[in-house]
Amino acid sequence: MNLLQRLFGKKPELTASQANRLKAWRALPDVDARQPLDTSRVVVVDVESSGLDVRKDCLIAIGAVAMVNGRIALADSLDIVLQQSRISDKDNILIHGIGGEAQRLGMPPAEALLTFLEFLGKSPLVAFHVAFDQAMIGRAMKVYLGFRFLHVWADLAYVAPALYPQLAHRYRSLDQWMAFFQIDNYARHSALADALATAELLLALRPHLETGRAMSFQGLRDKERERRQQTHPV
Repeated sequence: MNLLQRLFGKKPELTASQANRLKAWRALPDVDARQPLDTSRVVVVDVESSGLDVRKDCLIAIGAVAMVNGRIALADSLDIVLQQSRISDKDNILIHGIGGEAQRLGMPPAEALLTFLEFLGKSPLVAFHVAFDQAMIGRAMKVYLGFRFLHVWADLAYVAPALYPQLAHRYRSLDQWMAFFQIDNYARHSALADALATAELLLALRPHLETGRAMSFQGLRDKERERRQQTHPV
């Protein structure tokens, strides 16, 4: 093993078809982040994993739903389980409900991640507490597809308190914001269900986004940046 392999790990061997699919995705044109949410597509995502250590734990599932022209598009959604060589422990399974058989029979990771990329296109991503989802997906992309997934994200965990500063100290978790807006979740800790709940939260924030002239993905990013600067001043 040469120095580069020791430093960065062995590059995965993709089939010709997989390499072409990845190349086609990378060649897609970027979208305009300033395009209004009412005339664009964003993808809301959530993941399930074998644990909370982004350096060691494995990505188990990705759930995603698109918001197209300002509305949740249930037909434009993705719920995918990545095949696991080692089944997560029982306590972990009790959280996300993806049993050992489902993990063993999941889609091979490279295929699953390519399927996610093809569903995503170059649409921007939205999540609640982006850091974890971003790290788990990014690490899996590096391990199984051999590339750095440098995509644009917006974090509603910062956008919501930026729009409702009077609630910022009392409402921090997704569950708390769901309760405030009376959003139901048919299967908490299911990746797709949590992605759908996050999409509903984005819809609930719409009146304040309109008032603040932030009805674009860039507007979400600006609100996120504003809140981050308030909570973590330089």
